[in-house]
Amino acid sequence: MNSGEAAFAGRLFAAGIAAAELLTIGLGLRLGLYAHLCGRPLTAGELAGRAGIGPRYAREWLEQQAAAGIVTVSGEPPEHRFLLPDAHRAALTGDPPPALASVLPAAGIAPVLPRIAEAYRRDGGLGYHEYGEDFRGAQTELNRAVFEGELAGWIRSALPEVHRRLVRGAGIADVGCGSGWSSIALARAYPRAAVTGFDSDEAAVGEAKANAAAAGAPDTLAFARAAADGPAEAPGGGYALVCVLDALHDMARPVEVLRWCRRAVHASGGVLLMEPKAAEEFAAPAGEVERFLYAVSVLHCLPVGLSERPSAGTGTVIRPSVVRGYAHAAGFQSVAVLSVEHPLHRLYWLR
Repeated sequence: MNSGEAAFAGRLFAAGIAAAELLTIGLGLRLGLYAHLCGRPLTAGELAGRAGIGPRYAREWLEQQAAAGIVTVSGEPPEHRFLLPDAHRAALTGDPPPALASVLPAAGIAPVLPRIAEAYRRDGGLGYHEYGEDFRGAQTELNRAVFEGELAGWIRSALPEVHRRLVRGAGIADVGCGSGWSSIALARAYPRAAVTGFDSDEAAVGEAKANAAAAGAPDTLAFARAAADGPAEAPGGGYALVCVLDALHDMARPVEVLRWCRRAVHASGGVLLMEPKAAEEFAAPAGEVERFLYAVSVLHCLPVGLSERPSAGTGTVIRPSVVRGYAHAAGFQSVAVLSVEHPLHRLYWLR
């Protein structure tokens, strides 16, 4: 094996270690082990008793976590004590733990991989709900954190006039709302605004309604099922804001959806898109963000987008030029990138 072959083999081995360690983190999260390791160090037996797991399993998992540098270890065998460092707590504890967004996609994709391969062979696709609860839950939590923590602030700072209209009660349409957390966040931020979340997936609409009820969302929030190319009836320019948040790249007919959005929005309003922060042009090898987007596209977003035909087949790596092309084809005259900084997302304002 020459040096180049050895280097690439080493890279694959390191990736395999990282993937396996990610799954052990997922196991710890699922069993609630990290919460017990905050505050004071525990032995394997103490963790087993508190978490309700087998002592031998507790010791093996703790030693693996220490070997990976995730927890610290002190004392002498057989009474080693293990502690979750302060710097690691924010990612691994909480409700939900932020690390779920990194861990569960890897765990959730594995069972679906044979069906993804079959979709490639038959040039077909996979529906969103075919990916299973782990993957969908991770994607939901990743976006939920953005919606709840940043979306309203982005609108307030980047679109101040729209913000003022929403405060006064102007209407909002949230197209491709999925499990509803974007709509819920908008309804909470603007309690006087009538917010309607639309999605083409009946199960997603049901989930959104359940999430809204559980979250105690304002009664100004409603959800409705829509066709894949947008709701059947455009309200004739009644909305001050139409949002399509991290959804356009998954849609089979994005231009048709944007046409509906253009008809639905008031002349003084606009359409807010949140899409992955892909580079302007393809380049290889790519940076970490682009590598992440391509991996998600290969395994999820492109199969989902191709599950309905005809399809634009956009995928996760939706470049600014593609967004502009879709928007202009839908009849928009202006496509602006908003001055919002986020490592994974880019916001577009269409008028």
